[in-house]
Amino acid sequence: MRSARLTPGPRATAAPEHHVPGARPLPWLAGLAAVYTLAQLVLVTPGLGLGWDETVYLSQVSPQAPAAFFSAPRARGITFLVAPVAALTTSTAVLRVCLALASGGGLLLSLWVWRRLLPLPVLVSAGAVFSGLWITLLYGPQVMPNLWVAYGALLATGCFLRVVRAPGGTADRRALLGLAAGVAFTALMRPGDALALVAPLAVAALCVRSWRRPAVLLALVAGAALGSAQWIVEAYLHYGGLAARVHRAGEIQGGITAHLAVGDQLRALEGRTLCRPCEVPWRHPVTALWWFAIVPLTAGGLLAAARTRRLAVFLLPAVVGLALAVPYQFIGYAAPRFLLPSYALLSLPVALGLLGVVTAARPRALAAAALALALSAHFAVQYVVLHQAVSRGHAIREAVDGVAAQLRRQGVRAPCVVTGAEAVRVAFRAGCESRQIGGHDGSITLPELLAAAESRPVVLLVGGGQPVPAYARDWRVQPLPRLSGLAGYRAYLSPTPVGPGRASR
Repeated sequence: MRSARLTPGPRATAAPEHHVPGARPLPWLAGLAAVYTLAQLVLVTPGLGLGWDETVYLSQVSPQAPAAFFSAPRARGITFLVAPVAALTTSTAVLRVCLALASGGGLLLSLWVWRRLLPLPVLVSAGAVFSGLWITLLYGPQVMPNLWVAYGALLATGCFLRVVRAPGGTADRRALLGLAAGVAFTALMRPGDALALVAPLAVAALCVRSWRRPAVLLALVAGAALGSAQWIVEAYLHYGGLAARVHRAGEIQGGITAHLAVGDQLRALEGRTLCRPCEVPWRHPVTALWWFAIVPLTAGGLLAAARTRRLAVFLLPAVVGLALAVPYQFIGYAAPRFLLPSYALLSLPVALGLLGVVTAARPRALAAAALALALSAHFAVQYVVLHQAVSRGHAIREAVDGVAAQLRRQGVRAPCVVTGAEAVRVAFRAGCESRQIGGHDGSITLPELLAAAESRPVVLLVGGGQPVPAYARDWRVQPLPRLSGLAGYRAYLSPTPVGPGRASR
């Protein structure tokens, strides 16, 4: 296929031909973002406690407890995003509301840059398809980076197309800045995902003759370098150098293996936020039907785009979306949030494919009714899975609160150290420091832990079936409420006397 066919002329870049007559993009996209935000506030935010990863990210800036160990794969982008809220309040509810509002704004902005590239019905449909997924709703108000990576990738890809499709070689300076900003934002959130984003965009800029613009390549490189700078500097300051950090990050994340994780991803769609190892039975295949529909709908959307000479506008996000998904298909575990950037980009050709079903079928009214019924069933399944995931989050919050309250009744007060099973969340809730002797989050040696026990309370958390280390066998044992399926959950309290005023009254 010649590059000229991928580069529409000036008429194809004009905004009015892509809009519904009399319709303006802003009210439609703002309304969509408002519905998405409201759905989060009603269905997700009330009573949802902090997850394990969330606690690690938030603890870096929250005054509620000392910072948890920050392992090599993590990036501080999401921590920077929530820092202003954390500086003002320790309320999880307020944080959730602020993130819900911010994620609604992120959806609006990332779709807005596409308004001159796509027909408004396609753009609104794509936003509805993506924002209606249980994963998108669940992670909107959470202190997790993946949804924000999706926004950054969607924004960067849209800005890229606006720059390279500008007629006559003219530069869309705002879009060029948006491209660099989108890549930098993605790299700040997850540097690895930024590489998967930049690679196909750079290849497209080099391979399509009319897209070869030095400014585009400069924006890609500058954005990636700027966004990754903090992670790279931190690698040399705290992890023994960039190569050492990358190697350690690969060890913790399991690295790229020969294991194909597609089946793991499908099982995780039942509502498992992390499936590691993912050796659980696949009980509800209906929760993954939409996943299988992505391929034919994307193909249908690309065929429809080719017929209207807009293939490049839909092909590029499809390619970038696949590039973002590939690394997560060759790891030994699955988490639905990893594929959020891919879903965001693939939603564009998927939306065109859905609309194409209605326009091509006859009678059209019957096709529209059938599609509406199918989408209603799809969103109903998404709601059920979301409800179950949120309910589990509520149960964990109540259990963590119960464990922290029990420790306080035993006289555990800051400064204190918590180690062992589920130490991160319990320590944060109790205002303690969380430390582990070994494993991926190893951050203290046994002599250092025992030295800490001489001056402050140290708590070892143990679940049923886990052996008690020799150093804690003489410590006082306290049964705890069941947490995260840990039967026989209990705390071993160091014998160090609690300081004056710290004992429970």
